[in-house]
Amino acid sequence: MYLHGTSKINAKGHLEIGGCDVTDLAKEFGTPLYIVDEALVRGRAQEFMSAFRQTGLRFQVAYASKAFCVMAMCRVAEEEGMSLDVVSDGELYTALKAGFPADRIHFHGNNKTPEEINMALDANIGCFVVDNFNELHLLNALAADKGKTVNVLLRITPGVEAHTHDYISTGQQDSKFGFDLGNGTAFRAVETTLGLANLNILGVHSHIGSQIFEVEGFRMAVEKVAAFAVEIREKLGRTFTVLNLGGGYGIRYVEGDKPLPLGVYVNAIADAVKSVCADANFPLPEVWIEPGRSIVGDAGTTLYTVGTSKDIPGVRKYIAVDGGMTDNPRPALYESKYEAVLANRANDSLEEVVSVAGKCCESGDMLIWDLNLPKVESGDLLAVFCTGAYNYAMASNYNRIRRPAVVFVKDGQADLVVARESYDNIVGNDLLPARLRKEPVSK
Repeated sequence: MYLHGTSKINAKGHLEIGGCDVTDLAKEFGTPLYIVDEALVRGRAQEFMSAFRQTGLRFQVAYASKAFCVMAMCRVAEEEGMSLDVVSDGELYTALKAGFPADRIHFHGNNKTPEEINMALDANIGCFVVDNFNELHLLNALAADKGKTVNVLLRITPGVEAHTHDYISTGQQDSKFGFDLGNGTAFRAVETTLGLANLNILGVHSHIGSQIFEVEGFRMAVEKVAAFAVEIREKLGRTFTVLNLGGGYGIRYVEGDKPLPLGVYVNAIADAVKSVCADANFPLPEVWIEPGRSIVGDAGTTLYTVGTSKDIPGVRKYIAVDGGMTDNPRPALYESKYEAVLANRANDSLEEVVSVAGKCCESGDMLIWDLNLPKVESGDLLAVFCTGAYNYAMASNYNRIRRPAVVFVKDGQADLVVARESYDNIVGNDLLPARLRKEPVSK
């Protein structure tokens, strides 16, 4: 059994996270329940910040809020000295509502609406990461209307394909994101930006994918992006002051996943930047990165209650839990793998192999196939590890299932940071036109 962060098995044989017995958490907050190990989140952030300080480079570590965006997480990111990247008005609103400093917010996205751009302009955010020519001209016009000049990075696709799932590879030429480096589009984008009076280009951004376990892809991306910066200086006379290398640093979900220490990724990026810049006599830029999963992924655990079971002799045994693809769609989307334990009987001997089904009305609502567990009984608590990233963020109300609560645990204290949805939340935006309303029966 591999336990992350502050997780351990206590004297009662129960899983304990952040000094809190999860059986007590289940009684207090119900299940399904997202449990976040706050100390582990802060530790991951501190690893990145410390590693960069040791490189001597100017830097920003921006938490990629798409991984898990709630006000409490924005506050933690700020307290740890991080910047923040957002990709929607909802994420921006959450950050601002939490009091996150606007000048440390970077706005991403391949289709920002005028309303989103105006919202970000009014908040005076630190930087827009521009994805296409339409956005360049729209942003310039809206900034001009407000009498503002705004900082931008241009997102480029460097032609580096990470060794990851096709759906989460983004640096290759055939991508919905960014200006292509190989066919000259990125160069034209810089030329265009330099001609727009209300945009101040700081540099470029690239992101090669997610859940990456090696550094070679990052080195290649740095070499291509830095070479592009040198070309821009030579041909257009503009010296970039920022290179943003994105995120994508992998975590351990299951046995066989072998993520590198976070400092290894940072040092590889820093060494490549220093080397390329020295060779080209290019001034060292400020380096930005955008970790998300590697900050929160293995700090999250989802706690379920086991309900029914179905044993098909000679085929498999299913157990069903009170959540599923509504709180964790990743297995259905990416065939993602997870590990889990019976949280209330963690020391019991393993006796059977089961497959964990969710409660949604979909055959594809499966969380884990072929999991070794003690003899499972209705009412047992199943803890699924490494659900901190892209689980709550992608949760839905399919089948009108209410989204779970979220608690932060640290030093024996559990704080509710997202309340469980109520039935009124479920119907809160529903409207009945007059013709469909049920009128009182007249006597």
